[in-house]
Amino acid sequence: MGLFGPDSVTWKVHKEPILLLGGLRSLYLQALHPRAVAGIAQNSGFRSDPWGRLNRTSEYVGTVIYGTTDEVELAASRIRRLHSRMTATDPRTGEKFRIDEPDLLRWVHVAEVESFLSTARRAGLKLTDEEVDGYYTEQLRAAELVGLDPSTVPGTAAEVAAYYDRMQPELGITRDAAETAFFLTVPPVPSNWGSRALRLGLTLGPTRWAYFGVAGTAVALLPAWARKMYGGLGWPTTDLSADLSLRGLRLFLSALLAAMPERYREAPMRRAALDRAGLT
Repeated sequence: MGLFGPDSVTWKVHKEPILLLGGLRSLYLQALHPRAVAGIAQNSGFRSDPWGRLNRTSEYVGTVIYGTTDEVELAASRIRRLHSRMTATDPRTGEKFRIDEPDLLRWVHVAEVESFLSTARRAGLKLTDEEVDGYYTEQLRAAELVGLDPSTVPGTAAEVAAYYDRMQPELGITRDAAETAFFLTVPPVPSNWGSRALRLGLTLGPTRWAYFGVAGTAVALLPAWARKMYGGLGWPTTDLSADLSLRGLRLFLSALLAAMPERYREAPMRRAALDRAGLT
């Protein structure tokens, strides 16, 4: 069947299209770890092919959430093999390290799942405290797939909060972090998006400004301590404005999906999983 199912909190959370914004938030958060962002900068093709990398990452997450057990294990084994061959150099110390070090994998995992969950809740998804803890506990399976010992990974909201408290002294803005954040905020327009005139319009026109708004909301959704590291404000009013923007985006996406033909309202992976569960 797969790692999760229709009764899981994971399916309830990941049904939300607004999680695309949660994924962007997680990238800003992950970039604050000096070694994690160095590993990405020195091994990833995100600068030369950012949209391709984003698509591959989205496909992996979708497979873990909705794929069959065989599909999940195949995708995870590929990721583990890929990571096992990669190393990077810490720009602060010159030390060479493997990018599949547990400390780095743990940071990426926690930043991702916490971003998904917090974005969904702040957008208006109703979850009880038990469901919140249930989501983190369910996601320990995803952590194990990349090679982590589940017993070393935060599995409740309280454990995630304590983990962030412990990690903050190790985090900060490096050159890689600043360049990554700028790249996430002003990404290049894909070359296959039509003519030069169209690309210029996307670069300078309403679409670009709309994306600035999305990226700005993603940054505003960061914890106050993370926003301060980026030079932003930690004021509660920032949280309030981000929540209002996020809820507006969720309503817009819901209306947009409702107006589309039914076959386009669910992602193909989710639709296949619903078919297997007999829920279509």
